[in-house]
Amino acid sequence: MKKIAFFCIPAHGHTNPMLPVAAELVGRGNTVRFYSFNEFESKIKATGAEFVSCDAFLGELTQKEEAGLKNVSATEMTIQDIRITLNMDAFLDGEFKTFKPDVVYSDSVCFWGKLNAWKHNVPLVVSTSTFAFNQMSSQYMKNSPGELADMIFGLPRISKELKTLEPYGYKVKNALSLIQSDNKTDSVVYTSERFQPYSESFSNHYAFVGPSVFSKALPNKQKERPLIYISMGTVINDRPDFYAKCIDAFKDENADVIISCGNALDISVLGELPENIKVYPYVDQLKVLSEADAFITHCGMNSVSESLYSATPMILYPQTAEQKAVARRTKEIGAGVMLTDDSVRGIHSAVIEILNNGSYAEGAEMCSKDFRSCCGTAGAAEFIENAPHESEGVDIIEKLNMLNGKIQIFYWLAAVALTVLFGLLISWKYVWIAGIVAGVLSTPITKAIQRKKYNSLVNKTR
Repeated sequence: MKKIAFFCIPAHGHTNPMLPVAAELVGRGNTVRFYSFNEFESKIKATGAEFVSCDAFLGELTQKEEAGLKNVSATEMTIQDIRITLNMDAFLDGEFKTFKPDVVYSDSVCFWGKLNAWKHNVPLVVSTSTFAFNQMSSQYMKNSPGELADMIFGLPRISKELKTLEPYGYKVKNALSLIQSDNKTDSVVYTSERFQPYSESFSNHYAFVGPSVFSKALPNKQKERPLIYISMGTVINDRPDFYAKCIDAFKDENADVIISCGNALDISVLGELPENIKVYPYVDQLKVLSEADAFITHCGMNSVSESLYSATPMILYPQTAEQKAVARRTKEIGAGVMLTDDSVRGIHSAVIEILNNGSYAEGAEMCSKDFRSCCGTAGAAEFIENAPHESEGVDIIEKLNMLNGKIQIFYWLAAVALTVLFGLLISWKYVWIAGIVAGVLSTPITKAIQRKKYNSLVNKTR
C-alpha cells in the first residue's frame, strides 16, 4: 500500500473529479493526504482521505487581482499559483519530509503540487480535468481578442514572478512547461480516447479513464413531459440576464425547467417564477441530468462529461477558450448545438431543435456507452499506484516536432523564392506585398501540412 499526496487548486471543476479517485485509492488500502481548501473539507473527508487545509497560504488579493480571477484571466491565475507555491514552500518541505509520499497526484494547473513533486523527486501523476492539450489538440482552443491580449501583455509579469521561484529550488523554463501536457509525464484524463481530440498523439503515459463520478446510475428519460436543465457552472454563473431570458423562453412551454444558478445570485431578482420553472443555488447535477432531455451549459468539462455520461444532449454556450474547445468536440460527435443567438427566441429555438431532432439524443447515448466502457476510477487508481510508467511505442509529437523545423525552413525558402520571382517578373516596388502575404499565409499553410504529416504518422503507427 502507498502513501499518496493529492494537490488541487480551490476550484470545484478541478477538485470534483479527484474525489472519486481518492475514495477508490483509500478503499484499496492506500493512505491519501489531500491538500486542499476549507470549502472542500467535508467532501474530501467523505472519501476517507486525510484533509489538510491550505487556506492560510492564500494571499490577500487586490480588487484588480480578484476581478482577474473572477474573469478567468490566465495571467492572474498563473501569478497567484506562483505566489501560493512560494507561500507553501516551507510547509510542504516539512510535509514531504514527514509524510514521505510515494506518489503525488496533482491537478494540471496546481503549481505547488507539481513543482514539489519534481523538487523532492517523487513520482508525479497529473490530474487533467479538461482535455489533454498539446500542440495538436490545442488547435481546438480559439482565444478571444481579450484572452489573447491578457496572455500577451501578461507575459512580462509572469516572467518576473517565475524568477522568484529559482532561489527555492524550483526549476521552471516557462509557464507553458507547467501547464501544457507532454508525452513524458504520467497523466490521468477524465474522458475517453474517442472524445479526446487527437488522442493518438498522446503516449502511454496517458490514461483516458472516462468521467470520474460517484454515481453509476443509468439514464432514465421516461416521464410525462421533457425536462430542460440550465447551469452556467460554478465560476461565471452570476448571469441574471441570461437566466431571465431562459425563464421567458420556457414559461409557456409544455416542459419542466430546472435552473442551477450558484450562490452568487440572489434568486429573488428573477421575480415570481412560472409553475413549470424551478431555480436552485445547487442541485445534484448527475441526478438531474440522468432524467433531463436537454441541457443548456457553459461547457465546462465536468458538466459536459456528466451530461454525456447521462446521455443528455446539450445546447452549448461556452464562455472561455477552454470551454469553446469542449463545445466544438461535443458538436463534432453530434451531441449538441451551439447557442449562437442568446436572445429569448434563439434560446427557445435551440432547445426545440434538441428536443425534436432525435439525432442529438442518439449522439449523446453513443458517447454515454463509450464513457461507461472506460476503466473509470478503478483504472485511475491502478495507474496512480503503479507510477511511474514507462513509455512504449512511437512518440508522434516528438517526430512531428522534428518535421516541423523542416516544414518551416521549406516554407520560408519557398516564400523568399516566390518573393524574388515577383520582384523580377512584376515589380520590386510592390515586393513588400508578397512578403505580407507570405507572413499571413504561413500559419494556415504550415498547420495544414502539419495535420497531413500527423495523419501520415498516425497511419504508420497503427
